[in-house]
Amino acid sequence: MRQAQLFLKTRKEAPKEAITISHKLLVRANFIDQLASGIWSFLPLGWRVHQKIENIIREEMNKIDGQEVFLPTLQPKTLWEETERWEKIDPPLFKVKDRHKREYGLGSTHEEVITHLARKNIRSYKDLPLALYQIQTKFRNELRATSGLLRTREFIMKDLYSFHKDKKDLDKYYQKVSKAYQRIYSRCELKAVKVEASSGTIGGSISHEFMVLAETGEDKVLICEKCNWAINIEIGNQKKVCPKCKTKLSQKSCIEAGHIFKLETKYSQVMKAFFVDKSGQEKPIIMGCYGIGLGRLMATIVETHHDKDGIIWPASVAPYQIHLLCLGLVKSIKKQSDSLFGTLQKSGFEALYDNRNEPAAIKLKDADLIGIPIRLIISEKTKKKVEFKKRNSGKIQMLEMNKLIPFLKRQV
Repeated sequence: MRQAQLFLKTRKEAPKEAITISHKLLVRANFIDQLASGIWSFLPLGWRVHQKIENIIREEMNKIDGQEVFLPTLQPKTLWEETERWEKIDPPLFKVKDRHKREYGLGSTHEEVITHLARKNIRSYKDLPLALYQIQTKFRNELRATSGLLRTREFIMKDLYSFHKDKKDLDKYYQKVSKAYQRIYSRCELKAVKVEASSGTIGGSISHEFMVLAETGEDKVLICEKCNWAINIEIGNQKKVCPKCKTKLSQKSCIEAGHIFKLETKYSQVMKAFFVDKSGQEKPIIMGCYGIGLGRLMATIVETHHDKDGIIWPASVAPYQIHLLCLGLVKSIKKQSDSLFGTLQKSGFEALYDNRNEPAAIKLKDADLIGIPIRLIISEKTKKKVEFKKRNSGKIQMLEMNKLIPFLKRQV
């Protein structure tokens, strides 16, 4: 992509209300734009990152036999009344009426819808286990939407729902999902701690959050630095020592990057989602649910991958692999830069080419702010060579043009 044509306007200053690093940098780098409180537009660079995260999550869900679906956001009041959550869920639903005065909720979660789907289609133990997931927009009627993408009113979420014949099978799949989540965080270059947590208004017998330690995080956890056992301070504030190894617990700030629940029969029982087991007995389906907010995950990456100059994207989620900068207005420099951009494209690299008619200082500053992993520079100083630098390193290398592509293939 040629930067002169890219829909991109970086900013020198962060919004006055911005407190978190991710809020400041994602707005300054023009990855996102605020429409209203808690409502954000993803701009071209931001959407590319979002799609990279989405693809990682989709790949990992498919590996654990998840089947992708797409469920309605507009959900009938009658479904929510079956579980008595129409008035009780927190935060409360966004509610609308159609022209016939029928009431609907804008889905903040999809337990009712997925259970309704299951009771229509699952009849026998032979239909189990089953795992269905979607990547879809959710609406949360937050009292206070803050911190950019970390707490919003509209966001895209991956929610996976699993269906089982017994608790043993749920426990087995719950661990499988847990490992898949850790792979997702690892691929995004995040270190997440699995934490015992409250199930809140989603409910169920057991739930765990995946927390990324960060000084700017709103959540607090008690963690054992010896064996890594951890618990959300909301449910463990009386604990002083680790129940597993008796080591003194430490309090840490963190960001929630995912939440998984053993729902068991909370929804299947009240919504009459039953199956017939091997003995011919009718039983409620055992369920689990597992969520990750994609925008929140994107913001969490920025919270943990930045410096004073801007974002430092992990290669797996960066909007582009390479940022090529043409510094100078001399025709020969521009011609050399154009030629290299064409070569990069033909070689299969995702490259952003800064061909703007701007001073070198502005281009360099914007490159650091945007945070693409590899920067290439062609200027009068480089002559017939190319300057190579990684965003997370101060080391600069001068490379021969004819050796550049093989070198880059070893780097990405």
